[in-house]
Order: sequence, then structure tokens, then C-alpha cells
Amino acid sequence: MKLKMWQVDAFAPKVLEGNPAAIVPLAAWIDDRLMQKIANENNLAETAFFVKTGEGQYHLRWFTPEAEVELCGHATLASAWLLFEQLEPELKRVDFRTRSGILTVERGRDEKHVMSLPSDLVAPYGDAGFAKQIGEALSTSAPSTVLKGRYVLGVWDDAKIVRGLSGPGDVARLLHPHGIWGMIATAPGDQGYDFVSRFFAPEKGVPEDPVTGSAHCALTPYWAKRLGKKTLKARQVSPRGGDLVCTDDGARTMLSGPCALYMTAEISV
Repeated sequence: MKLKMWQVDAFAPKVLEGNPAAIVPLAAWIDDRLMQKIANENNLAETAFFVKTGEGQYHLRWFTPEAEVELCGHATLASAWLLFEQLEPELKRVDFRTRSGILTVERGRDEKHVMSLPSDLVAPYGDAGFAKQIGEALSTSAPSTVLKGRYVLGVWDDAKIVRGLSGPGDVARLLHPHGIWGMIATAPGDQGYDFVSRFFAPEKGVPEDPVTGSAHCALTPYWAKRLGKKTLKARQVSPRGGDLVCTDDGARTMLSGPCALYMTAEISV
């Protein structure tokens, strides 16, 4: 079987920045085990597969190297970019049916398309002891605040601390007993950004994700409330890094950013 595949750098104005996603359009679904093996072979944070179900309608799924996930923002944006720019250039909007409901992406200006994702409202979690353990797991000071939604969210007071994190450390061991596999580190922004962040998911085969749409579903409503702003400029300060424009729309979080095509390929499986 031969399948076409594109690799797109999401939240990036040019290649070799942002978060790379592999996208494999399908005429019909193939075996789940094969999709997982393809994602493992690609060894990217996510490989997206979609099947067209109607005009502007698609069923979309995402796989890390280790597992299928419930939500992936950057691979959704990359999939929409591929449809808008190459496969279905007449479309103004695409609706993806996913494990997280219907995700809509609308064509934006200068290829900065606008994606609507479900907001992830966080609440206080753990105690001072747990915050101290997070700091120790990441080899840094304890966060001033710990919250939880889909992921654990640690808030530090200085962007330099978040920028200076060396990697996921021992967070997988710390979070596993809590039934959580993802850790967001964030702080007030610097260099013209409203906030900065990092995201670690070693349990899913992603030690550090370069730019994470699903994490910003929690970060956007949190920082919008804290800063009293509806629209914010964010920077995920991973080694690759990426910029996002985030808008708090209540139950939905709107994310926008550019994409860049890195590779077009054909795979044989």
C-alpha cells in the first residue's frame, strides 16, 4: 500500500521552527495498529490521519509515537493548512470530527488560519508539597501555583525559569500515580509576549512538545482572566519555539498561527 504524506511545521512562519506534524489523508480508514506503527516510524509528536466525510467535513485522528490522543492542536492546524493550501483550495472552512468533538478551522489572512478548540478550565491542585515535588522533578524552584485540567499546570513568576528548564526531568514518574501524562510550565511573558510556556509528555513518547495547541486551551483562559485580556500573544519557549495568537471565547479557545511545508512524501506500508 502506498500513502501520500506531508510534513508541516505548525505555528511557524518558516520551516525548521514550530511543531512538525505528519499528515496522511486516507480514502478510508486503515487498521489502527498500522496507523500507530506509521506514527511510531515518523517519530514526531503527532501524525494526523483524516478521511473526508462530506464537503468541508473530515474525520480526524492523531497518534503520538506511543498512543492515540484525545486532542492535538498543532496537527489540526497543519491538517487544515494542507487542505486550504493544496488539497481543497476552494474551502473557506473545515470541520473536523474528532474525539474532542467538532473542531473548526477557518481560513485566515496570510495563511494564519483560525482554529476553534474546547477550552480546558483549570482548578487548584495538590498542596505545597506537590509543588515542591514538581520543582524537584524539573530541577528548579517550586511553582508558585499548581492547577489541573487535562494536564498539570505549574505557574512560575519569572519567564527566565520556564525558559531555563532543561527538559522533562522526572515528571513522568511524578505524574503517573495521579493519572496525568502531561505537564505545562508557564510564567508571565517577556520580550513582548503576554505569557510563555513549555510542555512535557514523556509518557506518550514526547519528552518535550515544541508548540502545543491543547496546552493553550488551558493557558488561554487562565492568562486571559489573570491579565484581564481577551486576546493574548503567546510564545512556547521550547528549543524550536513557536508563536500563537490566543483568544478566550468562553467555552472555546481560538488559536491562530502560520504553517510551513517541510516535506511531501509517499510511504509504502
